[in-house]
Amino acid sequence: MSVKSLSKMSVKYPKVKSDNKQRVYIVFYINGKRYRLFNGRKINSNLYPNSYPVGKRFEVAQLLAAEVFKFITSGLSIQEPLKVINKSDLEYFKLALDAKLQGEYSDKYKSMLRFVYDSFTSKLSNENIASNDVKSYLNHYALGVSYNTIKRHLSVLINEARNIGMNSNPMEGIKAKKTKAKLHKPYNDIRLILDEIKLFNNNLYLCCIMTYGCLLRPHREIRELKWSDFSDDLGYIHLSGNRNKSGKNRIVPVPIYVRDIAC
Repeated sequence: MSVKSLSKMSVKYPKVKSDNKQRVYIVFYINGKRYRLFNGRKINSNLYPNSYPVGKRFEVAQLLAAEVFKFITSGLSIQEPLKVINKSDLEYFKLALDAKLQGEYSDKYKSMLRFVYDSFTSKLSNENIASNDVKSYLNHYALGVSYNTIKRHLSVLINEARNIGMNSNPMEGIKAKKTKAKLHKPYNDIRLILDEIKLFNNNLYLCCIMTYGCLLRPHREIRELKWSDFSDDLGYIHLSGNRNKSGKNRIVPVPIYVRDIAC
């Protein structure tokens, strides 16, 4: 396709859009045919917008749109054989880890992803990831709970790698292990248990009574509480989205009996 023929087509500037998985892509038309690119492989570009955190992807996709427009208006065809910059499965896997580590996740979650990445890649014999590699790795975990936990985090990285551009799906056909449900019976005498905890450690008792009375989670939501999180009359606790599991702002009332103990 020549520059002269392109000038007759009035090529429009590519648009940046996103799908329901928050993946961004470039859309443009040539001779009435619609093209959709998630990365720059077909124009010999190193831009992979979906390897970036969600908040950064649109900006990188705009750079890709500029490169695409320059490419198609220079007289080159998107269908011409190109020297494609191929990446191995392992390279996509590393890009996936980097993207997740830049996201707004808890330190514990990121640490688990690093562990899965390091332990899995240390067992790979080459840069391609096959289903047998995944099965061999997961079989090291005999307990169903451990197996499923590792599998879940590995799936996160594999899916992200596929979003970025990895063609294979080594997780296909690999199912979670069935685990037997455990019946957790409620305590009948909460007051007696709390009194025993108070005798053991008063600070632990305070955490327990706030968990029970304010319905806060005992890890970060209780452990990282500050006086500034309380209203002036100590009647409410205010937690921002980055301080609780739901990611949303929370305002919870503080019962009078909790206020009396805390003060």
